[in-house]
Amino acid sequence: MPRPETLQSLIYVDGSDLSETAQMMDALGFVDGQTTNPSNFVKALKKELGTEDITFSKEELLATYKTRVEEISKALPNGSVSVEVYADKDTTAADMITQGTEMYSWIPNAHIKLPITAAGLEAAEHFVANGMRVNMTLCFTQEQAAAVFAATKGAKRGDVYISPFIGRVNDKGLNGMDIVSNIVRMYKQADDHVMILAASIRDANQLAEAIAVGSDITTSYLKAILEWNEQGMPVNDPSTYSHPDLAPIAYKEIDLSEDWRSYDISHPMTDDGLVRFAQDWNALIA
Repeated sequence: MPRPETLQSLIYVDGSDLSETAQMMDALGFVDGQTTNPSNFVKALKKELGTEDITFSKEELLATYKTRVEEISKALPNGSVSVEVYADKDTTAADMITQGTEMYSWIPNAHIKLPITAAGLEAAEHFVANGMRVNMTLCFTQEQAAAVFAATKGAKRGDVYISPFIGRVNDKGLNGMDIVSNIVRMYKQADDHVMILAASIRDANQLAEAIAVGSDITTSYLKAILEWNEQGMPVNDPSTYSHPDLAPIAYKEIDLSEDWRSYDISHPMTDDGLVRFAQDWNALIA
């Protein structure tokens, strides 16, 4: 099936499994990019090696991640590949800059994934000033999106992604898609230098709705992408979706002209996400 003419969003696969990249290409005929993170990298390694009991030195683990990122980049030379720095609550901006600068040199089509923390935003400001691409992840609020916008002013469109998480918010009984649509609405009042990458998408309906509400990019597990493909790659009107079982998240009027340090970027799910990614990575280190 050819790419639908009405499809404006880019479609990324969320994972570090090369076989999934190939499956998506076979099913859709295109893959626009791929998002990796410590958790899906660990999952892919364990699947390929057929065991849960694997460990590396820190240097070996980083080298293995580099090799995987290079393989994905070769498979998607015209797409973006998100590469995530190691970060926990104590990781400084300087450390993220050191890691990210090295990772950016691995491949020609990298976006460096940084958490939306004070340290992550400081690192993003540095990278953008030096012409490097970033993907600001673990986004759960409009305020966080405002801070990303402010910290990356002056960047070219396509150099900055923001990744609001949908599924994890739904798990809390809230409508995660509202975060995406609220950010879309907020950014429309300013320039379009930040591209919205809807993440934590679990099924075909979430994928189709993320497209419908105006996401520039979606990243989904392969299963959701294959289901969406089987449905004919629908691009529906957002008014066709309802979520009576999820509490709505109200839109907020936020001034995007402020310094990024003035916004309240704290959120427990961002903190929890940092812990999860760090634990997955550290579990592989001997």
